[in-house]
This record gives sequence, C-alpha cells and structure tokens, in this order.
Amino acid sequence: MIKNFTSLYAGHVDMADLGQDATPVSERFCDDDHIASVFAKTEAIAKAMDESGWHSLWLAEHHFQREGYEVIPNILMFAVHLAHLTKHIKIGSAFNIPPMWHPLRLAEDFAMADHLTRGRAIFGIGRGYHTREVETFGSPMLDQAANRALFEEQVEIIFKAFNEKSFSHHGEHYTIPPKVPYRGTELEEITLVPRPLSTPVECWQAIVSGNPRGLDMMMKHGIKGFVGGGAASMEEGPIQAYQDAAKRAGLDMAPGEGLCLGLQFYIAESREQAIREITPLYEEHAKMFGPLNFLPLSDDAKVAVSKRGGWREAGVPTVEHFMDMGSWFAGTAEQLTERLKELEQRFPGLEYIGLGMPICTPKTKMLEIYQQVGEEVMPHFSG
Repeated sequence: MIKNFTSLYAGHVDMADLGQDATPVSERFCDDDHIASVFAKTEAIAKAMDESGWHSLWLAEHHFQREGYEVIPNILMFAVHLAHLTKHIKIGSAFNIPPMWHPLRLAEDFAMADHLTRGRAIFGIGRGYHTREVETFGSPMLDQAANRALFEEQVEIIFKAFNEKSFSHHGEHYTIPPKVPYRGTELEEITLVPRPLSTPVECWQAIVSGNPRGLDMMMKHGIKGFVGGGAASMEEGPIQAYQDAAKRAGLDMAPGEGLCLGLQFYIAESREQAIREITPLYEEHAKMFGPLNFLPLSDDAKVAVSKRGGWREAGVPTVEHFMDMGSWFAGTAEQLTERLKELEQRFPGLEYIGLGMPICTPKTKMLEIYQQVGEEVMPHFSG
C-alpha cells in the first residue's frame, strides 16, 4: 500500500514565456541572478512539503544548464542546508552521477551529509544522459557501453567503501589504493572517513530500459528503483523486469515492492482548468526532453519541438495523449486520489509514489499544490 509521498524537483527556475510559441530551448540564456533564484525556490518547496507531511523531496544533479531547467549542481551540499531549515522531510539524490565524480569523493560526500543531516539524506545514483555534462567532465556518454562499464565499477567501489571497514579494488578504471609507500610500508587497503551514519545505505536508481544487466546490478547492491513519468501505468514492463531480477537474485517481491512509481501531475479546481494550465508546462517539457529521447517522438516531431510553432502539423502529441497513456495527470485532488488508488490496487507491494510537477511550474503554484496534496490526498493513504 502507498505509504510515502515523494516528489522530484529537478531545479527549474520560474519563466515568463512558456510553451510551443515561446523561446526555443537553444535561445534560452538565463542570467546569474535568475539562475540563483533556484535556491530560494527550493528552500520554499522543502519547507512547504515538510509542513504538509511529505516523505521526501528529490533533487537532481545537473551542470551547465544556462537554459534554467535543471540548475542544482550539488545535491548533497543542498541536502545539508535544507535539513537545517526543515524538521522531518528527507532530501533525496535523483540522481548523483558517478561518471562525473571520483567514486570515493561521492562516497565521502554522502557519508558526511548522512551524518550532518542525521540520516535525512537519501542516496541515489544514475549513469547520466546529458552529453554536455558527462563528456565535459571527461567521462563517456556517447559510448554507452563504456559509460555502463565505468558506472558499474564506480558503484562497486562506492558500496565497498560504504560496507567495509577497509578495502581495496583492482579494476579496469581504478586501482584503490595505489601501490605507494606510506609510513614505511606499501599501502594495501584504505578506509572511507567518515563511513555513513548507518549501513546498509538506502540507494535508489532510475529504471529506464529495463536492461537485465542493469537490474541484476541493482539487486546485487540492494538498490531500489524509480519508474519515472508514470511508465508503470503505460506498461508493466519495468515493474515485471524488476520482479524478474529479484527472482534471479533469490528474492520474492510483490508487484511494486522496492519501487517508486512516478507521475507527472498538476491539480486545479476542475479537470478542464488543470489541462489548460498544464498544457504550456507540458510543451516546455517536450521542448526540453523530446530531443533527448525522453518522449516517444517521431523525427519530425523532435525537429518541431526545437522550434516555434508547427507542432500539430509535425505530429507532436498533446498532453492529453500522455494523460490517456497514464504517464501524466491533470485534474482535481479527488481525481488524483482515485488515480493513486487504482495504482495501489494494481501493485500491492507499492509503498512509494512520486508526484512531480512539470518543469517551469511557478513556485507559487508548486507551493499551493504540495499543500493541497498534503491536506486532501495523503489522508486517504496509510502513510
């Protein structure tokens, strides 16, 4: 049963011009003050969610996004700050990208955040998807096989550092520690300082393709899965694939167990109002994520979303299309409750639901909706 309400806020700033007829992504260039407004916006969101009874706020690590869509480069630093402004809510990493870190620096930073927040930071990892980010930091992204191999070795190192009092690692990319003299002997093992406040460390990762190799790695390290954008309601493939991986690992999981199902959502006084208000937000989402293959678009549609207008002629789907598929929701709080009850029935092992508002949703509207969910939706669920 659904017990924990979470939300992903990837770090978008407020924008005045939204939708298919507004500024194309390639022409957006926010100034420094506009970019920095994300910090006050995130603080307000965390406080509002904390007061409304949300379980966790998930932030995303991104870099170099002058467009203003995802502009928080260090989640763990922010988690420490937000923990001092709130009382209960946890701050999750959705996700830290190991290919943009040295794995031991990431392990150290999380362990320190774990102590400073008294266990309110949640660890999350991902392979990355922006070539501009990952390749700029010197790691492969265009070469997916190389990216996966690097990521898997980094994850191995991170969990060794978390779980073992001292360890060594000898792999394709890393030799830890290096064979160097230290205090009269040759260094053979190393210890993470500090180690996390508690182990095993709760860790989450997005399930995108349902590749068995990736899912088996998740089972090996006890990593829980995000099924984002409502994919679970479009098809049960990712959920079944996670269950199958659990069986291969000797585990018996109920449908939805170990997962957080994500839904892009927006609520208003009526379904019609919600659709009207979410439409330009969806269109901004399509402009951002369509060319990155995060929406199922034809080649003509991908070209169209990079420009002003002409979307219908190019066959760009409307938000209603994705609402019908189940990956987006727009309606009243009562209708949202009904939708979540349906998911709860279909996936009896489900404990986490992720409700994320589209990029560029204004701060005032986000605060209003988070409070409304806390008051009108959450009381209908056991958490």
